[in-house]
Amino acid sequence: MAQLSDDCFAFNGPLLPIEDAAKLMAAQIPPVKETEVVKLKDALGRVAAEDVKSPIALPSFDNSAVDGYAVRHGDIGASGDTKFRIVGEIFAGEKPARALASGEAARIFTGAPMPAGADTVYMQEDCRIEGGFVIVPPGLKIGANRRLPGEDLKEGAVAIPKGRRLKPQDVALLAAVGIKQVKVRRLVKVAVFSTGDEIVEPGKKRKPASLYDANRYLLLGMLSQLSAKTSDLGILPDNEKILAKKIGEAAKKHDLVLTTGGVSTGEADHVKAAVEKLGKLVFWRIAIKPGRPVAMGVIKGTAFAGLPGNPVAAFVTFAHVVRPLLLNLMGANAEKFVALPVRAGFDYKKKKDRREYVRVSLKRAGDGMFEAFKYPQEGAGVITSLTETDGFAELPEQMTAVKKGDTLGFISYAALID
Repeated sequence: MAQLSDDCFAFNGPLLPIEDAAKLMAAQIPPVKETEVVKLKDALGRVAAEDVKSPIALPSFDNSAVDGYAVRHGDIGASGDTKFRIVGEIFAGEKPARALASGEAARIFTGAPMPAGADTVYMQEDCRIEGGFVIVPPGLKIGANRRLPGEDLKEGAVAIPKGRRLKPQDVALLAAVGIKQVKVRRLVKVAVFSTGDEIVEPGKKRKPASLYDANRYLLLGMLSQLSAKTSDLGILPDNEKILAKKIGEAAKKHDLVLTTGGVSTGEADHVKAAVEKLGKLVFWRIAIKPGRPVAMGVIKGTAFAGLPGNPVAAFVTFAHVVRPLLLNLMGANAEKFVALPVRAGFDYKKKKDRREYVRVSLKRAGDGMFEAFKYPQEGAGVITSLTETDGFAELPEQMTAVKKGDTLGFISYAALID
């Protein structure tokens, strides 16, 4: 298991800014040390354990970027059309039969190697054919439509840096330079459970005052997107002794124990007491809405995160608190959310000194700008506010009001769960 210092989350006081929480976690939580070598087809979502250098240049030879005609640029007339004699065809994967002499052109296809002497390619749609000749217009720059060796990646250059969480384009790059396997960090092991006597497993009989468990499925899905190895521990009752036993067992076998519910200050919220029996837990009062009650702790070297019981609050705090924690455990480089500018289509008031995430839908206005419209219901338990909107408008700490027409930062749900 990744080891944490027992005093690593010792913070108690005013509301903690999100960035400070992330920095504190990054400074205190080391990544898992174990590594393994996986086949390229199994590398998606894994974290590179070392720099991966390219064994070849990409491309490895001079080639055409288009279907067209390869010529010598020095033969192109400065004004008026130029006629070249067609002396052959070059297909992708073929070696050119010979070099081009002055006044000659070769029919060439995308990816085919350039013949010696040729340095420029005309796109076929810019040419006209007359008998065995191709006629081209003036004005094309030297080297046009030609791919030079190593212009994408030099031989020996770092293709994938250490700590990169591999996305499809990264895997494609490794394949393009002939790499068939990669050294990665082992998967982070995360135990997930919900708490509460009122929570019922979907499909089972529900009492009138009970709720089906949505949070566990939400978190398991988000963890899956981050390529964590999860253990679904189900629903635990509001019983301090049982909670302590189950949390302690999970901590022995996992890098992170993740719960929802039972972390506020109510009389039936027993997670705090259970964790304090096993290790150390400090309740963080994060400056975020929804989701202020977030608990972080350490249990015998294993990280603990307790999220709020309301689904929207669990979603927000996972994205902004647990996700950075998990990336650190994975040994992954930091991945920041990029807020895109949109125009507010609503008025709104908020408290100062906390960041707020408002659920919004986007619509394109007549001037081409996207406008954000707030979901009518604000409750942190309204799951349809996540399914019927596109993402969050991010309202910074110092902002106290939004007026229609203001420019806001927008973060899509797709970015939050990637």
